[in-house]
Amino acid sequence: MADNIVSISLLILSLSAISLTIAIRVVPLFENYENPSFKSNLFDTSKYGRLQLNNGLARTPQMGWNSWNFFACNINETIIKETADALISTGLADLGYVYVNIDDCWSTLTRNSKVQSRPVTFRLSKFSWLVVQGDLVPDPETFPSGIKALADYIHGKGLKLGIYSDAGVFTCQVRPGSLDHENDDAELFASWGIDYLKYDNCFNLGIKPEKRYPPMRKALNATGRTIFYSLCEWGVDDPALWAGVVGNSWRTTDDINDSWASMTTIADLNDKWAAYAGPGGWNDPDMLEVGNGGMTYQEYRAHFSIWALMKAPLLVGCDVRNLTTETLEIVSNEEVIAVNQDSLGVQGRKVSVAGTDECSQVWAGPLSGNRLVVALWNRCSKTVTVTAKWEALGLDPTTSVSVRDLWKHKDVSGDVVALFSAQVESHDCMMYIFTPNTVSRYAI
Repeated sequence: MADNIVSISLLILSLSAISLTIAIRVVPLFENYENPSFKSNLFDTSKYGRLQLNNGLARTPQMGWNSWNFFACNINETIIKETADALISTGLADLGYVYVNIDDCWSTLTRNSKVQSRPVTFRLSKFSWLVVQGDLVPDPETFPSGIKALADYIHGKGLKLGIYSDAGVFTCQVRPGSLDHENDDAELFASWGIDYLKYDNCFNLGIKPEKRYPPMRKALNATGRTIFYSLCEWGVDDPALWAGVVGNSWRTTDDINDSWASMTTIADLNDKWAAYAGPGGWNDPDMLEVGNGGMTYQEYRAHFSIWALMKAPLLVGCDVRNLTTETLEIVSNEEVIAVNQDSLGVQGRKVSVAGTDECSQVWAGPLSGNRLVVALWNRCSKTVTVTAKWEALGLDPTTSVSVRDLWKHKDVSGDVVALFSAQVESHDCMMYIFTPNTVSRYAI
């Protein structure tokens, strides 16, 4: 929710000046992906695992729901309970959408005691600040039963509850942050039964995120409760380079909004960091906008396809109590979800581009069982034929593959060699599984 913060935080941490240029190269995949003796720049994971945070979580990307994209600050315990009920009744929970995550605005504007009268220097900075003593307090008007009671309700449904705080002195909506309160806040969250923490980046006093985020990891681990730790520092200091031993996922971009321009830009930015993601820690290009009304059905289908292929967290951001048939069709596609949750855990990426402004694109990634997921994404303004060539996929040109369409839920062909093409509508994305018909080698 960086786009809603007060001007002070925007001035400190504006992302508008950041420019990331992504070079797309067509290079070969290696033969046995799971054999580390083979090396390649395509689907490379050599940057992954500077051993990921080993708290037993995030073996696959997290799935669930977050309140911010649709409700923003207009949340209350009734909405959260009804959302949990809807995840059950729609069948989404059975598909893996188990985290029910409360975003900003759940707490009161102050902690539960007065500000100290003496200045205290933060242990992490040179700034002096008045440290507010006391605990975070749920807003009595919107969460009158308290978070513990809400967690009990969510757990009773077989789901998990997430909450929000900030690695600064305030949250983005100017509620109390957790900077220099990590131990107390982590203990409080654990006592409530929290399962997930989204940790934002507002009002951070200019302290480097590499210093502000690890204390909360340590504090969460010290509670003895296993809590998913989601870093939301907007990609400011390239968290893929350091966050693998800190959190279970890390935001690589600024906030998404419900538009084609935002979604495509964020996909490209996240693509840069593909080599750093894997089981235990994932690149996070922000939550899903599917169903919020700002894009077409085709654009939302592309959004969901590429997020799944990139092994991004699948956190629904619409009102699941009132899903349209089209929205439910997209977010409940079991075959696409299976790509996201594949046990191999390799982030797919952009492998070739063509056409005006490189708008005809092929994205791909390896899956378990010696398979490939291939997305033909048309970002052009008209219908075009998008072609995936074996060279771009790292396949030997003589390899025969069977092709399954994940949106039509049917096998397209049993014997495709050298290239595969499909006509794709403007801003739509077709998604396939390629399965070699023989034990063939990848081109090296």
